[in-house]
Amino acid sequence: MPRMTLDTLAQLADRGEIDTVLACLVDMQGRLMGKRFHVRNFLESSHAETHACNYLLATDLEMATPEGYAATSWRHGYGDYVMKPDLSTLRPLPWLEGTVMVICDVLDHHSHEPVPHAPRQVLKAQLARLEKLGFTAKMATELEFFLFADSYDTIRAGGFRSLRPISGYNDDYNIQHTTRIENIMRPIRNHLHAAGIPIENSKGEAETGQEELNIRYDDALLCCDYHTIAKQGVKDIAWQQGVSASFIPKWHRDKVGSAAHIHQSLWTDGKNAFHDPEADMGMSATMRSYMAGLIAHAPETTVFMAPYVNSYKRFVAGTFAPTKTVWSVDNRTAGFRLVGESTKGVRVECRIPGSDINPYLACAAQIASGIAGIEAGLALGDPIRGDVYNAEVPEIPRTLRDATATLRDSEMLRKAMGDAVIDHYVRCAEVEQEDFDSAVTDYEIARGFERA
Repeated sequence: MPRMTLDTLAQLADRGEIDTVLACLVDMQGRLMGKRFHVRNFLESSHAETHACNYLLATDLEMATPEGYAATSWRHGYGDYVMKPDLSTLRPLPWLEGTVMVICDVLDHHSHEPVPHAPRQVLKAQLARLEKLGFTAKMATELEFFLFADSYDTIRAGGFRSLRPISGYNDDYNIQHTTRIENIMRPIRNHLHAAGIPIENSKGEAETGQEELNIRYDDALLCCDYHTIAKQGVKDIAWQQGVSASFIPKWHRDKVGSAAHIHQSLWTDGKNAFHDPEADMGMSATMRSYMAGLIAHAPETTVFMAPYVNSYKRFVAGTFAPTKTVWSVDNRTAGFRLVGESTKGVRVECRIPGSDINPYLACAAQIASGIAGIEAGLALGDPIRGDVYNAEVPEIPRTLRDATATLRDSEMLRKAMGDAVIDHYVRCAEVEQEDFDSAVTDYEIARGFERA
């Protein structure tokens, strides 16, 4: 898709083809939040800036306003942020009639400086650090999700019980069965492609009703923009078809979970800096130190890969989800997988992130870890071979509580992102844990109602 400009938008408005502009920021949970503008207002003034309540970067999934954030609170009166449209992200949303969208950066209302804990800014800060080292980052995220046969409203009214996956058996690579849901997946691919998202393919994934959408790699910021818009599009289009899509990592104890694996490499002068044709497996010294950083700091970054209590239910042996923070060669049982061995496309795939990630935060944490590895000249150990699930090697934190403690104490991330940013996201994780700790679950009632 050629880049849409304000002039292009004005022409489309004049022809009556566009009447609505979605101006969106990305919240802590990775969701698009914002306003719908009449196109004339956007063209006249709102393309420069608009405003939103600053509680949008201090809420939980339910949009509650928990205490404990330094950036904003009831005590501070919940003022405004400036939403500054990044006009390079202006694009049509073909699944919504007469509509385009733009992603906004978040600025302080008084100083007009970037808000440090805004997810897009967290990533931009790490990319700036990387640029000083002479590198850019190329990334791609896989989107895994489940399709359910009923609408969101029907499922909600039923208390989220009796969920019916859209297929009756494992969909993995199954063309016969995925043909039956082409009424959903075909418009997802085509509409997103028409919105300028470089869709490669979709496929059935390794569980009943589970699908995967793959987007071509690009610069890290674009990768995260693509991920966020695609996730919104999947949910919108599923809703339009009378079904629902869920990105919860683990919806049933007996089903495998959904991931969002991150593929990554560093580039310089238009070439893959991870590739050295003379080195073992084509892995440059830069790549080896970067990967060593990813592995060394994996526990500290886990909150950004697994931000909710449910996220940790996915880390189960034998489900293609990792449980250990080691690397292997083209081996899907490890937390980090070497892909494209001995080719110009050599890269590392982090398999820890779940489908519920905020991609900007997850990718920023990966880059910060890789930079730490490069700056310290960390040595990469030998790959683990065979079944990593049974290897005696370091594990991924097994609970949100444990992961939050490692984030809180991370000297590397505090140096890379700043104390205020880390404290903000520590509080975000604490809020999720506190809310879960106060809940009484169906499991507890069924298990103990009579027998306890």
